[in-house]
Amino acid sequence: MLAPIENRIAQELGVQPRQVKAAVELLDSGATVPFIARYRKEATGELDDTQLRTLEERLGYLRELEERRTAVIASVEEQGKLTAELKTLFENAETKQRLEDLYLPYKQKRRTKAQIAREAGLEPLADALLGDPTLDPAETASAYLNPEAGINDAKAALDGARQILMERFAENAALVGTLRDYVSEHGVLSAKIVEGKEGDADAAKFRDYFDYREALSAIPSHRALALFRGRNEDVLRIKLALDSDPEDGSRSAEPNPCEQRIISHAGIRDQGRPADRWLIETARWTWSVKLSLHLELDLLGQLREKAEEEAIRVFAHNLKDLLLAAPAGPRATMGLDPGIRTGVKVAVVDATGKLLDTATVYPHEPRRDWEGALATLEALATRHPVELIAVGNGTASRETDKLAGELIKRLSGRAITKVVVSEAGASVYSASELAAREFPALDVSLRGAVSIARRLQDPLAELVKIEPKSIGVGQYQHDLNQSRLARALDAVVEDCVNAVGVDVNTASAALLSRISGLNATLSQNIVAYRDENGAFANRAKLKKVPRLGDKTFEQCAGFLRVMNGDNPLDRSAVHPEAYPVVERILADIKRDVRELLGDSAQLKTLHAERYTDQRFGLPTVQDILRELDKPGRDPRPEFRTAKLKEGVEAIKDLTPGMLLEGTVTNVTNFGAFVDIGVHQDGLVHVSALANRFVKDPREIVKAGDIVRVKVIEVDAARKRIALSMRLTDDVQRTTKADRPAPARSAMPRREKPQPSGAFAEAFARARK
Repeated sequence: MLAPIENRIAQELGVQPRQVKAAVELLDSGATVPFIARYRKEATGELDDTQLRTLEERLGYLRELEERRTAVIASVEEQGKLTAELKTLFENAETKQRLEDLYLPYKQKRRTKAQIAREAGLEPLADALLGDPTLDPAETASAYLNPEAGINDAKAALDGARQILMERFAENAALVGTLRDYVSEHGVLSAKIVEGKEGDADAAKFRDYFDYREALSAIPSHRALALFRGRNEDVLRIKLALDSDPEDGSRSAEPNPCEQRIISHAGIRDQGRPADRWLIETARWTWSVKLSLHLELDLLGQLREKAEEEAIRVFAHNLKDLLLAAPAGPRATMGLDPGIRTGVKVAVVDATGKLLDTATVYPHEPRRDWEGALATLEALATRHPVELIAVGNGTASRETDKLAGELIKRLSGRAITKVVVSEAGASVYSASELAAREFPALDVSLRGAVSIARRLQDPLAELVKIEPKSIGVGQYQHDLNQSRLARALDAVVEDCVNAVGVDVNTASAALLSRISGLNATLSQNIVAYRDENGAFANRAKLKKVPRLGDKTFEQCAGFLRVMNGDNPLDRSAVHPEAYPVVERILADIKRDVRELLGDSAQLKTLHAERYTDQRFGLPTVQDILRELDKPGRDPRPEFRTAKLKEGVEAIKDLTPGMLLEGTVTNVTNFGAFVDIGVHQDGLVHVSALANRFVKDPREIVKAGDIVRVKVIEVDAARKRIALSMRLTDDVQRTTKADRPAPARSAMPRREKPQPSGAFAEAFARARK
C-alpha cells in the first residue's frame, strides 16, 4: 500500500514526516499558514509560508483522493467484482487519473454496443477469435447468430465481437496509461483557422495560430491558453495527433505506434492466420474510434490545467509584488482620476487616508479650462497641505500629469512629489458595496480618486479592498478556473498582509479581515468597538471585542500592532504569548524594554540560546531579538518613483533608440510590460531583459520595479512598443522581416534569446 499522506507530502517537499505531521495537526486545529510559519517554527521545523501553502494544497488533493478511493472500492465490492489483486491496485493508485483508469471497466454507464453484444451472446465468439487466430472469423461467427437480438448474419456477429474486444482493450488501465505516456511525449498539437474566419477583425489576434503545429510537450502556458481561447471563440480548430501521423490527417496503411502498442498488448501477431487481419483491424479501430479521442480530451485537459496552474502562479507572483510595493507613507495626498469629457476627478486625503475634500476640474477637451483647473487644485493643495499627488494611469493620464507638474511649479517652495499610479481596479472598488458603505454620499466617480490617492500612500491597505482578480496583473485571467484563481490570490493577499502587519487602531475592516484568524464579521466588530470605545491601548483589549475568543486572539494578536499603546512590545511582531521570553531577557540584562528597543549594539551581544526553554526554541528567540532590534519593521522596499521624460506623452513621441525610465506593470512568461507614460505599456521581451539567457522574467524584474529601457521598435498602428533593458542593443537589429514565423516544429525546442523581432509573437498574446 501507499505510504500515509504525511509521508508522501514529506517526500515531495523534501522534509521530515514529523514536520508535515505537525503542520497538518496545526492546520486541522484551525491555525492559518501565516501563523504557523511565523509562530510555530519549532513544531514544523521552520517550514516557510511557501512550503506550507504547497503542503496545504497537496493535503487537500490527497484527502480527496483517499475519499474517492474508498468510494471506488466500495462500488466495485457492491458489484461482487472486487478481488484481492484489484483492491491492491486501487490502494496503490497514486493519482486520481490512475484510480479512474482502473475503475473505468466497473463504472456504471449507459448501455454500450459491447454490452448489447454480450447480451446477444457474442462474448464467446470474441474470446475464441482472440484466443485462436487460426479460426476463420466468418465461419466461426456463423455459429453465433441470434435473430431475436438482431444478429442475422456473420457480419453482424463479427461487428458485435469487435465491439466487445474494443471496449476490453480501451478499458485496460495499464494499456491506457502506456498510451497516454506515449502521446504525451510524441503528440503534436495543430491549429487551423475556421473556414470563413480569415477576414474577421476579431480573428486577427490569433493569426500566429492560423497554421500552427508544435510538440505537445513544448507548448508554454501562454500559447496553450491562446489556443484554447481561439477555439472557444470559434476562430481556431485544434487537433492532437502523433508526430508520425501524416500531416494531411489521412490514415496510414501500417499501424501507427499507438495502434502497434494495442496490438502487442493484446498478443496479436500477423502470421497469415485466418483471424490475424481481423484482430489487427480491431486493434486499429480501438485506437481510432475509442482511445485517440479519449486521450486527446484527456491530454488537452491536462495541458489546460498545467497552463492554468502556470498562469495562476504568474498572477500570484505579480500580485504579491504589487501588494508589497513601496508605500509613499502617511502624507497628505491629492488623487487625480484623469478623464476628458467627464473631467478630472479630484480627492484629497489626510495622512491617515481620511477624505478631506473633493472636486472635478475640466482642463482637457471639450472645455479646456486649464487655468480654472489649476486654480482649483492650488486652492485644495494650500487648504490641505498636500505633499503627494497621485495621478491615475488611465485615459488623459499624461495630460493630467502635466497639469500636476504645473501645479507643483505654482507651489514652488513646497516639497511635493507627483507619481503616476496604476488605477487598475479603482472603478471596481468605486462601485462596490464596501465603497458605498465607506462613502455613502460620495459620487461613484469621485470614489475612484480617493482610491488612487490612498494606493499611493499604502498600496497594500487600499488594494485589499478590491477583488484580487480585478487588479489586472495576470495573463488570460478570464480563461482560468475562477475558483482556483480566487483561492490562490486570496492566499497571496493573506500572506502579504500578515507579513507586513497592520495598525489595529487605523486599519479598515477590509484590511483587518485579511489578518490571520479574522473574518469580515470579527473585523467589523473590531472597528465598531474602536469607534465606540476609542483606540486600543494594548493588544489585551482585543479580547473584549465581541466574538473574539482565545483561539482567535492567538491567531491574530502577533499581526496586529498598537503603535502608541501601554506596552512597547505591542507595536512589534513579538507574539503576546512570548512576552515572558522578553521579560527574561530584560531581567538578565537589567534594562527597561523602552531602552532596549532599537539598541542594536546591546542586542548583538545577546546569545539567543541562553533564553530558550521547552516552549520557545532557538528560532523563536532569534525572531524576538530581531524584532527588538527593529520593532514592527516593514519588509517593503523604500519608496521611489520613475522619472518620466518630458515631452514623451504618446506613442507618436517615441523614436527607436530613445532611453526612458518606467515602471514595470506586469510580468508574464514571455517578458515584462513597462509603463513609460504614453498610455500604452511597452514590452521588454524575455530575450531583451539581460545580456544572458533568462528562463523566467521574474529572475530579473517584478511588478513595481523602476527600470531603464531603450525603445527598440514602435508600431503605432497596432499600439505596440518593443523595449529592451539591454541599453547597448542596436535598434537596427529589429525589422519586421526579422519576426519569426509561427512555430511549426513537431519536436520540443529549447527557446533561445532572439533578436527583437520576437516581440511580434509575444505581443499577440491577449493581455487581460
